[in-house]
Amino acid sequence: MRQKSKKIDYAKWGYFFIIPFFASFFIFSFLPLVDTIRYSFFEYYRSGIKEIGPNFVGLQNYISLLESDMLKYAGNTLILWLIGFVPQIVIALVLAEWFVDARLKIHGLQFFKVVIYLPNLIMASAFAMLFFTMFSTNGPINGILMSFGWIKEPVDFLGTVLGTRSLIGLMNFLMWFGNTTIMLMAAIMGISPDIFEAAELDGCTSVQRFFHITLPLIRPILAYTLITSIIGGLQMFDVPQILTNGQGNPDRTSMTLIMFLNSHLKSKNYGMAGALSVYLFIVSGILCFIVYRMTNNEDMNGAKVTKKAKKERKG
Repeated sequence: MRQKSKKIDYAKWGYFFIIPFFASFFIFSFLPLVDTIRYSFFEYYRSGIKEIGPNFVGLQNYISLLESDMLKYAGNTLILWLIGFVPQIVIALVLAEWFVDARLKIHGLQFFKVVIYLPNLIMASAFAMLFFTMFSTNGPINGILMSFGWIKEPVDFLGTVLGTRSLIGLMNFLMWFGNTTIMLMAAIMGISPDIFEAAELDGCTSVQRFFHITLPLIRPILAYTLITSIIGGLQMFDVPQILTNGQGNPDRTSMTLIMFLNSHLKSKNYGMAGALSVYLFIVSGILCFIVYRMTNNEDMNGAKVTKKAKKERKG
């Protein structure tokens, strides 16, 4: 009589190995998130050495934020993000297409990849301090311009709205366009060469190939890039914080939402900080959902075309 061979179940070990992740997520992410939402419904702050609250106030913190300068700071955040992201994605697409194109036979390709990625390795705080030193009234940029005779007096770059916002956008662009370029290069290299060869045989130009083949096929990576950029833009803090010494000057035109949140935390107004955090969470979720729906429709896998064909057959 044959004995049945025992079947060893390895699936339980998978659950065992993921326990540390879920435990750390629950302790360090989920519980603080729930606590932040709870605090947003309470009046809880310090006035000198006196602690006020926590007193339940319902939606009063959310209403107070809408009546404050929060929307102005949201506009600042949007402008600063656009100044940094628009040139970033355009130049990253151009460089990615340029580096991947085998017909150009670019020499030293690995060197260029390393160079454009290097700014991504520099800490944002160090980057901001570097730009603060370079573009100050007594900095080397003004010194060079005056030595060439292009200006007679030092330019106060950090004293104007355009100058401060442009510097913040330039720093965000320099820090992240290399990372974006590498990701887009990987996406383009994942496209089958047969598609490009067929396009060339059909007489497609380089511009037509880029807009009608490359862009549609790398749409998922573009969506990922845009979503992560939106989240990073909403969390913009270190560069404007250091460059403007936390004041958002001039006239608080470079004050971002996270800097506004940080000011509430410094004043120990945990109720308002919690409400603002919830606002940021909701806005980022809505924006990411819109971007995902816009860039990942059903046209990519032909689902809509199939449905339309079925309806025509029935008709």
